Amino acid sequence: MKKDLLGLKDLSADNINNILETAETMKLILSQPNKKTPHLQGKTVVNLFYENSTRTRLSFELAAKYMSANAANITASGSSVQKGETLIDTAETINAMGTDILVMRHSMSGAPHLIAPLLSASVINAGDGMDEHPTQALLDMLTIKEKKGGFKGLKVAIVGDINHSRVVRSNIYGLTKLGAEVSVGGPSTLIPPGMEKMGVKVFKSIHEAIVDADVVMGLRIQLERQKSGLFPSLREYYRFFGIDEKRLKFAKPDALVMHPGPVNRGVEFSSSVIDGDQSVINEQVTNGVAVRMAVMYILSRGGFAD
Repeated sequence: MKKDLLGLKDLSADNINNILETAETMKLILSQPNKKTPHLQGKTVVNLFYENSTRTRLSFELAAKYMSANAANITASGSSVQKGETLIDTAETINAMGTDILVMRHSMSGAPHLIAPLLSASVINAGDGMDEHPTQALLDMLTIKEKKGGFKGLKVAIVGDINHSRVVRSNIYGLTKLGAEVSVGGPSTLIPPGMEKMGVKVFKSIHEAIVDADVVMGLRIQLERQKSGLFPSLREYYRFFGIDEKRLKFAKPDALVMHPGPVNRGVEFSSSVIDGDQSVINEQVTNGVAVRMAVMYILSRGGFAD
């Protein structure tokens, strides 16, 4: 059994489907006036975030509290990291306090993989560098499943800053395992070489990527991870690669509009697309809580089958 969720690359289709089915049940709890359940009563969940986050950190905290766990948040700026403590020492200290689940976001790719074998606590990867963000992809897949009924034969177009996105990698691993066809598109400077080897179609123009798409997923332009010169300006990016109502018409009429957030309005999408009838961006946020409840529930009961 796997005691951790470090990525979707090594997770089977059966395990992914189990998470999605469990999340559907957990979502029913979110619609109730009283959202408290005893699923994690007596368990301790610690969120250790070395990078800023609103949606992911808050949804993990709420998910833990909805299931009656003891939840604590630690940021790098407010921890002994500022005194020179290493990641391994920090994680082992948290583990020694009786932590059952450690949720971690780190700027270094592979950080959760480094500490997970050293801890008795289950480790959940909440985003590591430019590697993976498994729970984001799972909430994306839950949203798609709810709206489209399944994944077989669906065309999912993921467009934007492909190179710096951990979301796109987790989504590619998960969606292709469940039978979807994934296309990626964006400026050539923001598409890493060898993407085709991941089993996706690569396009250098947005309209080609989204033609007849069932799902159009935008990715945030991650200026904080970029070196200068990858594109002239945000205005130029939007002109050639941003999706407005006119460009969205290349996709199917009932195509879903998705984004992991936060969205840069007028850069990745126009406001009319973000706020339009095809947008499910806010539903993704709700599903994020349900998915994180499901993952913690499964890990607290033995983890994922090998």
